[in-house]
This record gives sequence, structure tokens and C-alpha cells, in this order.
Amino acid sequence: MNFITDETSARLSDDERIDWLRLIRSEHVGPRTFRSLLHHFGSVRTAIEALPDLARRGGAARAIKVCPRANAERELEAARRLGVTLVALSEPQYPVRLKEIDDAPPLLAVRGKLATLAQPIVAIVGSRNASAAGIKFAERIARDLAATGFVIVSGLARGIDAAAHRATLDSGTVAVLAGGQDRIYPPEHGGLLDALLPAGVALTEMPLGWEPRAHDFPRRNRLISGVSLGVVIVEAAKRSGSLITARFALEQGREVFAVPGSPLDPRAEGTNALIKQGAAVVTEAADVVGVLEPILGRAPDLSAREPEPPAADASGDLGGPDDDMRRRIVSLLGPTPVAIDDLIRLSGASAAMVRVALLELDIAGRLERHGGGLVSLA
Repeated sequence: MNFITDETSARLSDDERIDWLRLIRSEHVGPRTFRSLLHHFGSVRTAIEALPDLARRGGAARAIKVCPRANAERELEAARRLGVTLVALSEPQYPVRLKEIDDAPPLLAVRGKLATLAQPIVAIVGSRNASAAGIKFAERIARDLAATGFVIVSGLARGIDAAAHRATLDSGTVAVLAGGQDRIYPPEHGGLLDALLPAGVALTEMPLGWEPRAHDFPRRNRLISGVSLGVVIVEAAKRSGSLITARFALEQGREVFAVPGSPLDPRAEGTNALIKQGAAVVTEAADVVGVLEPILGRAPDLSAREPEPPAADASGDLGGPDDDMRRRIVSLLGPTPVAIDDLIRLSGASAAMVRVALLELDIAGRLERHGGGLVSLA
């Protein structure tokens, strides 16, 4: 059964949710790998059972750490005590736009008013060290967009993010967290998070207890753009994290809007550069609404994802390459990302064999998956 694309309204049982938790919490399994495993094996439980053999065949130096069932049960129970719902990619509450991206989290930890995620969403992000003018504009455009029916999403950071959230507490706002639901960053925004939950939502892909680290913030940023129709950058310095959100938005096919600023203010250097590169100029909410309203009438295009092979039968037979073919496929890989289609063509192996070989390397910790169906050796 293809839980990700065919069963988009299927609700998981508790046993199935525990299996999903076990797989995504197992070593070397990220969102892209999760999807590949599920498509190949046809069920999450079969994929879990296959992990040790995949790692061995991929050349792992030691046994892979598979998440024990008891750990997943404890996480699920702890989430429920905190009022957190673990929403699977296959379930109707999962944000529909987020399903489009090729590294959508298999499970989202969500707290608050889940119905908020079904509304059209616009991201507003910007400098943590925001100017008074930037904060004032972020508040104004957030309120104006909310008045036209949009929900505002941001990252709960200081500065522009916090201003956008505060301006839309009553209408509903979405905070995307870089850490677990019980590890709010920055800590002083715990009160802001509590204030937004009655009408809004906090979401994260991280487990409870996860303290956010530097590389977790770009991961969070892809979710901010992923749930959105478009991203408004209010202020951004030359090396701002908001520009990472803009890059993800472009990769995901989202609209990018930038608020122009003074050439003398370094906090406007990034936004002014985005405008030079083709971002839509924003001076009022109508600039955003005019671009996004036509998009609202179109269903999300899920066909743009990396194509997947047919699922294997329930026996879990890997149907993989022999040793010679495996060596040939590995020899074509290096640190530079290459397309899976090129590996199939150059190796002379079937698509199924190449994908199994990649799964083996992936679970062994030797492969890195990139967007657009590209892979490289880790």
C-alpha cells in the first residue's frame, strides 16, 4: 500500500503510528529515505525488518540502530500528555502544501488548533535584529493578510518573526519550531507560543526533548516555506537565515516577495538583492494577495516529486543487485551529486536494482540524498 500518495486520507492506528515513529527515528533514516523505503517495501513494518540486512549489504561498519518499539511507545505517550498530536503524511490533517516537497517529514508533531493548517498560509520572516520600521511593517502586513483570509506562518524567532506572530494571535498563526515541542527557542518566547495556541498551531518534525542546534534552523526554514503559498521577506542582511528560507521557497516552487529597504541599512541588503534577482516587490498586502489568489484555485501538483519504483511484495524480498553490479553502481558515485537516472543508464542495471543499491548505501550511512532525485556519497 502506498501510504504517501494513494492513501492521503487514511488515518493511522496506534500500532501503525508507532511503526512510523520507529522507522523515522531509526539511524540513517530521513524523510527522503523513509519515502524510498516505504515505496520499495510497501509497508513500514516490513521496511523496519529489512533495515539490518540493508545496512549490512551497504557496507555498514557496525549494526544499524533501529528504534525499539518501547522507545516509540514512550514518545507517543509523552506527546499525548503534552497535548501534541503526531500527524502522519498520509493523514488528512497534514498540511496539503507541505506534502508537495520531496523531503516532507513523515510525521509532524503538532499542538494547537489543527484546523488552522487547512487555511491558505503565507510566511513572513526577517531579521532577528529588526529595525522599528521593519517590525511595524511586519505587523501591518501580517494583520492585513490575515484580514483577507490568510494564516501567517513564521519561525518564532526574535524580531520580524515575533512581530508577525503577535499581530495575528486572534486570527491564527503558525509557529514552526527548530526543536522539540518542549524545547522552545528562544526560551523567552514560551509565553508567545502559549498565546498563539488557542487560535493557531505550533509544529515541528523534531522529537520531544530535542534541543535545537545550528543546522536545525535551516531544516525548520524548509518547513516554513513548505507549508506556504509564498514567503514575504521583510528585512534580511546579506547572510541572513531568511535568505535560506527564500532559497527553499524557490526550490519548492513557492512565490518569493521582498520588502525594499534603504541601501544604507545592512538589514535591507538581502531583501534588496532578492528584488534584483526577480523577487516580487511588496509595499502592501495587496501586492501579495494579487499574486497568490490565482494560485488558490489550483490544486497542489504532487506529480513534481521524484518518481518512485513500484512497491515490493509483502515478502520483503530486496530484489537487489549482485556483488559485481553493486560495485559498478558504487564506482559511479562520488561527492558530487548525480541523477539516479544517470546511474541507471551508466551502470546498465535495472531501475529497481539501482534503487535497492542506493537504499543499502543509505541505510549504511554512506549516501546523501539531495532534491531533484540527486544522490552522492556521504
